[in-house]
Amino acid sequence: MSSPQRTSSESGHDLRLLVRAATMYHLEGLTQAEIAARLGLSRPTAGRLVARARAQGLVHVTVTAPEHLSPSIHTEEEREVESVFGLDEVLIIDEQADGSASGNAALGRAGASVLTRRLQLGDTFGFTWGPEQVAVADALSGAASCRRVVQMDGSMTSVEYHTGVDHALSRFSERLGAQPMRLVAPLYADPATVRALNRDSILSQALFAGKTASVMLFGVGSVSTSTTLFEGAYIDAAVLDELHDLGAVGEIGGRFYDADGVAVESTLVDRTVSVALADVRACPTTILTSGGTHRRESVLGALRGGYATILVTDLPTATWLLAQQKGQG
Repeated sequence: MSSPQRTSSESGHDLRLLVRAATMYHLEGLTQAEIAARLGLSRPTAGRLVARARAQGLVHVTVTAPEHLSPSIHTEEEREVESVFGLDEVLIIDEQADGSASGNAALGRAGASVLTRRLQLGDTFGFTWGPEQVAVADALSGAASCRRVVQMDGSMTSVEYHTGVDHALSRFSERLGAQPMRLVAPLYADPATVRALNRDSILSQALFAGKTASVMLFGVGSVSTSTTLFEGAYIDAAVLDELHDLGAVGEIGGRFYDADGVAVESTLVDRTVSVALADVRACPTTILTSGGTHRRESVLGALRGGYATILVTDLPTATWLLAQQKGQG
């Protein structure tokens, strides 16, 4: 049986070894294999020492942003939104996402940085049209590649309206070195036409590629006369009234949902030519870029519906989202 003095000596030795291994790993940047070689241990033992040091509270890590950048970095808020909504990543921009050109450009730069990190060479990348997505396309630097880029929602309408979808598709495919797949179709048509489009040998390929995309990028639209769908004559006042009566708060690719993110069963459902909300939810990587007071309800509904795994937004929107979800708003 060991004496108390012997036990105390061994405890001190073990503690010293824990501190030494943790110092080598966290401060000197050595790998576990290098620590094992330096201390005469096996690699698994070195790994256990590093883990034990953390578990016993011997390691305290502090990350500090440069003083001139710290006001524009919102790490704590990003982590909180991720936790509350179960998101993989949140990126909060310092600018106001107010729908202006500068606000959209800021969202675009942030969205492009996320997209660049998430895309893989063999991926199919799908996007819905809208100003935020155009801004992402314009901000791409060409640092990522994928197999093909597909338009996820129809864009043709009865009036002359600039959606930016052709520009975005061209820009995405060029910068990503990808095959472009254009969906040459209206966003809304009569149900018989929609069924025919889904059977068409060409258009069905784009629709299938969109619904099975491994990465999706989209914004959200609101239910108001200021939305692009109303301005572009895709929907009229009667449809807006119907959507309001059904509790719709937002749309993705022309498909509307309520405050809880549940798809709204309006007369538009069978008339819509775009990827279904269920397919958006099933996609493993979905990037929502939106913000501003005019989009808050739409963003909240999309997050509650599980349509986004990644959110790019501004600080006031992030703060409002947290307050609403916690029941403080």
